[in-house]
Amino acid sequence: MLLQRDTVYSPFPLYSVSHNPILSNFLISLSLSISLSLTAPSSSVGPQPNEVYTVDLLARQNAKQHDTSKFELLDNNFPPLIIRRGATFRMTIGLIKPYKPSLDKIRMEFMYGKRPQLGKGTLIYLPITLNTPENKDINKWRAKILSVSDNQLLIEVYVPPTAAVSTWKLRISTKQNGSRNIRSFDVREDIYILFNAWSKLDTVYMEREDLKHEFVQMDIGKIYIGSYNQPKGRQWIYGQFNRDVLPAVMYMLGKTNLDYAARSNPIKVVRAIAQMVNSHDDNGLLVGNWSGDYKSGTPPWSWTGSAPILEQYYETNGEPVKFGQCWVFAGVTTTVCRALGIPARTVTNFVSAHDTDDSLTVDKFFDAKGQPITDVNADSIWNFHVWTDAWMTRPDLPAGYGGWQVIDATPQETSEGLYRTGPASVEAVRRGEIGLSYDAPFVFAEVNADLVHWKLDETSPLGWKKMMTNQHHVGRKIITKKVGYISELPDTRDAEEITDRYKNKEGTAEERMSVLNAARAGGLAYLFEIPEPDREDIRFELKKLDRVPIGNPFSIVVRVYNKSPMKRTVTLSVSVNSVFYTGILAHKVKTERREIDIGPNKVYEHRVNILVAEYLPYLVDYSMLKIYAVASVKETSQTWSEEDDFAVEKPPLALTVVSSGHGLTVGVPFNLAIEITNPLNVILTNCKLTVEGTSLVNRVQTVAIPDINKKTKISHIVQLTPRRPGESNIVVTFQSKQLGDVYGSKTILIN
Repeated sequence: MLLQRDTVYSPFPLYSVSHNPILSNFLISLSLSISLSLTAPSSSVGPQPNEVYTVDLLARQNAKQHDTSKFELLDNNFPPLIIRRGATFRMTIGLIKPYKPSLDKIRMEFMYGKRPQLGKGTLIYLPITLNTPENKDINKWRAKILSVSDNQLLIEVYVPPTAAVSTWKLRISTKQNGSRNIRSFDVREDIYILFNAWSKLDTVYMEREDLKHEFVQMDIGKIYIGSYNQPKGRQWIYGQFNRDVLPAVMYMLGKTNLDYAARSNPIKVVRAIAQMVNSHDDNGLLVGNWSGDYKSGTPPWSWTGSAPILEQYYETNGEPVKFGQCWVFAGVTTTVCRALGIPARTVTNFVSAHDTDDSLTVDKFFDAKGQPITDVNADSIWNFHVWTDAWMTRPDLPAGYGGWQVIDATPQETSEGLYRTGPASVEAVRRGEIGLSYDAPFVFAEVNADLVHWKLDETSPLGWKKMMTNQHHVGRKIITKKVGYISELPDTRDAEEITDRYKNKEGTAEERMSVLNAARAGGLAYLFEIPEPDREDIRFELKKLDRVPIGNPFSIVVRVYNKSPMKRTVTLSVSVNSVFYTGILAHKVKTERREIDIGPNKVYEHRVNILVAEYLPYLVDYSMLKIYAVASVKETSQTWSEEDDFAVEKPPLALTVVSSGHGLTVGVPFNLAIEITNPLNVILTNCKLTVEGTSLVNRVQTVAIPDINKKTKISHIVQLTPRRPGESNIVVTFQSKQLGDVYGSKTILIN
């Protein structure tokens, strides 16, 4: 018999070995030395064993019991076994000769990794016999023969809830009682062991069936982007059951070098996922890019789902995929968690702070003329930021901090030397308990930091004068998709607001207490004790903008109320900038500064008109604009500042199914009409559509289409073929040189 280099065979009676390192290493060394004799002719080592000639893992039957039937890998001719830990599965073994319990000794050997070892838990020996007393230890592997029919054995195997989540291999060894002659059978199919949200024994257990369906089984979702005033939702195909996704996830996880104990612990696994989904320091999955230049890869807003990203990474042997931004990182992270069996949801925080100096404040600085200064620090406020919540217990924290945990693969700041965030307990964030692992201070600041405006002032001891502190600006709205409902429209009617899970209601004593609690824990209380400006007699108001369709002009309005019986002289500066959604200024669009005399008890309205030609050439990703208004009063030295941001709206794609009237049927092509509107007074060139759908033969298509004339609406037809029955979702994105980030979605039913 030819022995594989990293496999240990013992000629002793077959039994389980505890994970005692000294005993395990002794047995491994002894077995290696004795195994040399196993290559001798069989006549010198005893009778021939009853060899295994076939093994059936009953992959599809077990999948039904383990809630894994949706994995497309099960459509293979030789499907792998995909099971959840903390439960049993069944399999059959066919022997060459009838099974004789008194003679035939059979051992199952489960292994994973490059060098499986008993002492490390990556090699499991399981003897299988008739009438063996059952081991009731829920944390131990066990196997038993359920029935015997001549040479056919029906076996039941119990996988403990502490088993490592990985791709395992199975070898079955046989020998005769008293003989040293061993024969082994390598099972061809892989065995995927996943976390089990259905088992109370697993640390990711989730009680409600509708929640398990939503957060583990749903392969389509909604990710919300835009601004607080104008949020938008776009469907995202998680695709965790696609054929190559689970192998890709296991491949990626294998690059983390997590040991057996870590691979069995969802806390360590999700922390590794947050590390590996970005490529910034470990050659991980996805390259982040916020520059606006995507010539060497795919623009982030062109992705429609996670599967193409994971598949490309897998097919190129781990070459990082270009490009992603926070919502793409989050969508892929949710996919990876769900594929592994960890309940996960994608969460959007509108007006999200990026606190780079751990001060729990976001500080913005302005010069004496009211113009923003960007080189004092790197703090920023993102119009929106998206991360993933993963569900699990937290035995490493005090009681009460389990449940949803924030994990974030967007490479913003390092954690223990690597770009990753979390898992941070959502409950710890709400309470301001920033000393609890992992990265709670950063997440707390994202949802609850104070926004402070400073103006250059040489007369101040600090060199700056505090103009404004806004305690309610950050974390304005935190949302995720509702359980059991998704809308085709690019809106938020299917969103559930969960702001109160992350923070107490703004303006309440509880909210301020959590902020001060966090500040004291971080030694930062002094930052919150700098006195606010005195009450003054001029009130300012920056009017919030309603929707602004792209291609239309708009106006910025500032109202000034003089509550004094005296005339006041006000210097007012208004600036408009195009901005990346991360809050980083891209281009100056317009600045206007003037001095205004306001009579006693009068109201003045200042209007700044912005023409299409003034803003259109400067728009960047997601077409967002930032407004700053800064004012000072000559007579009283009162200062004021305010900011607003919004995205100009683009017309969504309209999708219509064109069928024969008999409905959609598996294997029968149908046409999808995609209506595209050009709202601009320019011709759209280099036009391209990306179409992705669950349960379609060609899951992702990229189609080049002709130029689109200015102020024109066109319809383009693509042909699609259903592959599986049931409900399916189609997501389409459009991009051109002049206009991008346009999308639409459609839900279809396949017979």
